Amino acid sequence: MEQYLKEAAENTRKARDIIDELNVVTAWEAIGAEVRQVGSLAMGLMMKHRDIDFHIYTPTLDPAADFGVMAKLAGNKSVKRMEYTNLSDTEEACMEWHVWKEDNDGDLWQIDMIHIVAGSRYDGYFENMARRIAEVMTEEQRRTILKLKYDTPDNEKIMGVEYYQAVIRDGISTYSELEKWRKENPISGIVEWIP
Repeated sequence: MEQYLKEAAENTRKARDIIDELNVVTAWEAIGAEVRQVGSLAMGLMMKHRDIDFHIYTPTLDPAADFGVMAKLAGNKSVKRMEYTNLSDTEEACMEWHVWKEDNDGDLWQIDMIHIVAGSRYDGYFENMARRIAEVMTEEQRRTILKLKYDTPDNEKIMGVEYYQAVIRDGISTYSELEKWRKENPISGIVEWIP
């Protein structure tokens, strides 16, 4: 098996172990929230960027309840840092939580938990995007995406959706093609693309 595929499989396993260790889903469900996995892990496209994404839904936002969930997560000594942004008064209607957890190898993982008002503009949008990408993506495209992520320098920040658009929509297959594609397709703000 190619090294990049081994790394993708290993990081997928580690991500699932981290979710279980921190009891992320259970902690949110305890306040009545619906928890949905989104992002690269949900699509089987986890590579070397150690980022786990959740969208969490309740009818209203209650910062006190959220801080209670975060207190549970912070009780794990491997959680090293947390960040909170209140976007409840924007069209995103959410509170963003970012947690950094150290794994057994000393690597930091970022867990993004976006708590969204159920029924608001982005309710289900990114879940639908992930579902559609997984449905339309061929095995060859999956491998190309994973290889492009693997070939991306560690200091280069590329949004997952950029890889997916470039490969699935526009047929990009090499990192040099991706660099050119990114210059021709600059990203600003939230990308609303579903294949």
